[in-house]
Amino acid sequence: MGNGPHAKLAELGFALPEVVPPVASYVPAVQSGQHVYVSGQLPIAEGKLLATGKVGAGVSAEQAKDLAQRCALNALAAVDSLVGLENVVKVVKLTGFVASAPGFTGQPGVINGASDLLGAVFGEAGRHARSAVGVGELPLDAPVEVELIVEVA
Repeated sequence: MGNGPHAKLAELGFALPEVVPPVASYVPAVQSGQHVYVSGQLPIAEGKLLATGKVGAGVSAEQAKDLAQRCALNALAAVDSLVGLENVVKVVKLTGFVASAPGFTGQPGVINGASDLLGAVFGEAGRHARSAVGVGELPLDAPVEVELIVEVA
């Protein structure tokens, strides 16, 4: 484990959180063949949404970037609980949703919070395809939501 994903997270100053319980009728992650599909993860820590509102009005882009990073941590926790992070061979696709105030167009920079964490944890295997989408509303008035697809051994 010395240079695996858990060690890398610790080196970056992160502890893998508990899996966030679903807020509706779904499961946190599902494996199909060699892929794990992670349900949309909100920026929840210790059972609480870390912020609410729109990015660009009440939530700064920098704060939202940190929230996207938290979403990615929650996604990694879901993967770990299902198959173990050490079994991830490739981060395939990240989709990020940003609850955006009118005129806010910085969605890619916000979702970099999630992408940068995945790159730091998995190196080259953390480089992924991605969409960063601005939306009018997200569940529970969350500013960001991230979903993930990873390939596993």
